[in-house]
Amino acid sequence: MADQKKTRRELLESFVAQKPDDAFSRYGLAMECMNTGDTAAAEVNFRELLRRNAEYVPAYLMFAQMLVKESRAEDARKILNQGVSAASKAGNAHALSELESLLSEL
Repeated sequence: MADQKKTRRELLESFVAQKPDDAFSRYGLAMECMNTGDTAAAEVNFRELLRRNAEYVPAYLMFAQMLVKESRAEDARKILNQGVSAASKAGNAHALSELESLLSEL
């Protein structure tokens, strides 16, 4: 019952606390923070996600898009370059295309 009263962010935070290496939960938390305007917390969670799960390709694009919106193009470039490498290694052509497209716009 207590979980029903928690916000989505609180619920995701509890999932991350229980399983800090779970990429999906941490990605969800980073996205929730980003979507609610807490970009500082989103950045912390994106960075921790990529530190623990460098192969989690979707995080690179979303993190970079957030950085671009924050007028941090150079930081976004670094993340995108890391994402290009991760997507290439994973053989994820679709993600690679999206990452390279955003990179070319910067």
